[in-house]
Amino acid sequence: MLKIGSLVDGKYRVLSEIGHGGMSVVYMAINEKANKTWAIKEVRKDGVKDFEVVRQGLIVETEMLKRLDHPNLPSIVDVIENEDTFLIVMDYIEGNPLSQALEEYGAQPQEFVIEWAKQLCDVLDYLHTRNPAIIYRDMKPANIMLKPDGNITLIDFGTAREFKEKNLADTTCLGTVGYAAPEQFGGMGQTDARTDIYCLGATLYHLVTGCNPCEPPYEILPIRSINPQLSSGLERIIIKCTQRNPEDRYQSCSELMYALEHYEEIDDRYRKKQKKKLNLFISSFSVMLAALIGAFGCLSLESKQKKNEYFSYLENGQNTSYHDDVREENLINAIKTEYSDSFDAFDELRMIYAKDRIISPNEMQTINALEPLIKKDIKSNEQKAEICYNIGLTIFSYYSDDGKYADSVVGSTRARTWFSNTKEYAQKSNKEFLNDINYSDEVINILLNLGDFSEDLLNNNNSQESAGSSIADINAGKDYKKSWKYLSGDFVDDLKDDSIDERFKITVCKYGSYILYSNNQEMQKSLGSSYSYDKVIKAYDEMIKYLEGINSEDSKDVLQSVKKARKQFEYANKR
Repeated sequence: MLKIGSLVDGKYRVLSEIGHGGMSVVYMAINEKANKTWAIKEVRKDGVKDFEVVRQGLIVETEMLKRLDHPNLPSIVDVIENEDTFLIVMDYIEGNPLSQALEEYGAQPQEFVIEWAKQLCDVLDYLHTRNPAIIYRDMKPANIMLKPDGNITLIDFGTAREFKEKNLADTTCLGTVGYAAPEQFGGMGQTDARTDIYCLGATLYHLVTGCNPCEPPYEILPIRSINPQLSSGLERIIIKCTQRNPEDRYQSCSELMYALEHYEEIDDRYRKKQKKKLNLFISSFSVMLAALIGAFGCLSLESKQKKNEYFSYLENGQNTSYHDDVREENLINAIKTEYSDSFDAFDELRMIYAKDRIISPNEMQTINALEPLIKKDIKSNEQKAEICYNIGLTIFSYYSDDGKYADSVVGSTRARTWFSNTKEYAQKSNKEFLNDINYSDEVINILLNLGDFSEDLLNNNNSQESAGSSIADINAGKDYKKSWKYLSGDFVDDLKDDSIDERFKITVCKYGSYILYSNNQEMQKSLGSSYSYDKVIKAYDEMIKYLEGINSEDSKDVLQSVKKARKQFEYANKR
């Protein structure tokens, strides 16, 4: 360690120790000739494993910082290396880390946090727009220095990296658990600008709530569930920053900066105020419209008004720069205009609900309440069948009773009404549409039968003790051999049929993989001598082979579930 009062490199007098980490100590020093204070970061060879690896990392860090020039970043002025130590001389940042403010005072004032967030957004945007882009990867309160003037400085670039466009993944997994994005731990491609956006969201969450994401319950909750006085606009921003899927986050710091500068506009209170203004405008407009209707004819103008209202709402609902709640409200209003071609509004609403791969009971209730308008307003039977099929598959895959974890077994029961409607409308459609196997009785009946099958499985699990019946009894009574036979064998053929919808295959893979292992004994009883362990294993292997050939977020999640189910099935049937 450097001695207090010692002279480094003949010019830097060590004044005091100001901080230390796992492998380094930071000192305050003064250049006596220039009368300027600096910080010296010391890494000693004898205190670090694999010093050469650490040394190379420090060289990368210093070279990176030397090229940067931003008011919220420290400057490197000197690097001193000898046999025992590696010293970095940099700007001395007066102030304390935000982690200290949290320790001493707890949650920070919202207006301060938003101002710091804007400064951090600005410096991250600067890093991301270098060529090549620099990804910081370790945003957390301990790495943010709060200066006496209220501005902040981002420190410690030990985990930063330059973005390599052709890289498929990072070579190392770095960052601080709790603040780090899921992709920083491998298996989800390389880190990019959206990784820093996640880390920033986790940091803002800690600052504004005082709840450390590194500690139990190890999750980022809606901030207003912790402090109802906080802005719902800021809550939405933090939720979007910390989405597990990078595609669902803000895609750039400039986009996030815009949201932070307008957070009050997505706050519930602001929107209610604006809605009152809009209602006042609509009321005034309605008076004028009434006069026009009287002049030009009620029926034709009403039809044109519905069309204009519909497309105005639809345009807002399809605008991805708006928050999902705003888009949802506009799409529901579009559907309720009762315009005769509301297919696009229904499908866009379905996709918004499916974005987080969870259909909550409230979302399900909304969709079901709008269902009669499909029959009433969409004129084409083909479109009616298509939208019912799309919604049915979405519910089958993503429905969740608790709003947290999708359960395709329960989802299959909730989707039956939509598949029944699909079948009804498809049978009224033209011959060309009926030639599409996805809307055929064969495929729709499979989905309906799986829903009926799930209903009985769930009912039996809930009442098995009192009823004294077994799933095998239910299977025998209702001839569910077909369902077992399909899941454990015939589905393999459908996986190889390119004409069958990919979404159908992924959904049934997810459902079937769980059912086959979790109800294995009941399946054996139901199928009797026609049961084949090898056939079930082959079904699992074909599901895995199929899913490995698809590149989508859904398929990746389901692939992991199928692999896990296969292992559990093997373990339960050890030979």
